[in-house]
Amino acid sequence: MKTDLYQKITNQIVAELEKGVRLWVKPWSAEHTAGRITRPLRANGIPYNGINVLMLWSAAIEKGYAAPIWMTYKQASELKAQVRKGEHGSLVVYADKMIRTETDKATGEEAERAIPFLKGYTVFNVEQIDGLPSHYYGKPALHVDGIERIERAEAFFAATGATIRHGGHMAYYNISQDFVQMPPFESFRDAESYYATLAHEATHWTRHGSRLDREFGRKRFGDEGYAMEELVAELGSAFVCADLDLTPQLRADYAAYIGSWIKALKNDKRAIFAASSHAQRAADYLNGVQPNTDERQGEAEAA
Repeated sequence: MKTDLYQKITNQIVAELEKGVRLWVKPWSAEHTAGRITRPLRANGIPYNGINVLMLWSAAIEKGYAAPIWMTYKQASELKAQVRKGEHGSLVVYADKMIRTETDKATGEEAERAIPFLKGYTVFNVEQIDGLPSHYYGKPALHVDGIERIERAEAFFAATGATIRHGGHMAYYNISQDFVQMPPFESFRDAESYYATLAHEATHWTRHGSRLDREFGRKRFGDEGYAMEELVAELGSAFVCADLDLTPQLRADYAAYIGSWIKALKNDKRAIFAASSHAQRAADYLNGVQPNTDERQGEAEAA
């Protein structure tokens, strides 16, 4: 029987959510090498996107890998390296489509229809492979201070052009007036928590009609559409934080959504893929408005 990749991956994520674990946050609370988290990287250094980020973060934490680089058995062999005997790889997927010719029963005319589906393949973390060039095993240097990193985050959010207001004790995005509201910087336990929260709200900001025009049929606070947008913001924030080398804040309000997320994922095996895709678009949008990103965008589009 052919494996349903949508269902397999959804079941994995639902199981983690039911245990109270968010795969997109857990990596930061683990004892990861040098305390630094990055997106999972291909052998050529290009980051994975969307659902594959969650899947490989999950695999890295489950199996205790600190290195962020993954490659196929063939890629390892081409580098004169060898996957250790008994090692099990991790699943990654990519979207493909097949063309089917169908006949219209009413007119008898034939038409071609593209049917999307997932393909999966196996990758191994470099810590499962012997004999790779030394730079594949290199560990990131410890950050002695966070000044450079925080300055980069400050510049990143300023470059979005979003209107960011400060005051009160709530963080939210007001779509009707198109502004992000943040508590005062000083009210956060540390600078990274502030920027991680801002990344969450900036992801919401991308859903405005003049930007990505994202809508899930939200009718009232707390409904399934509302929870789905929160899931997109959670994932988008995690992707942006990984790009900026920031530590996401464990938001206290996520428990209010976790039941809705589980319900949505159980009802629709493609929901987490849709959420990941929307989150990736949001992260790409925020990265795309940064100065001097033409080269980086070109690499992302080629991935």
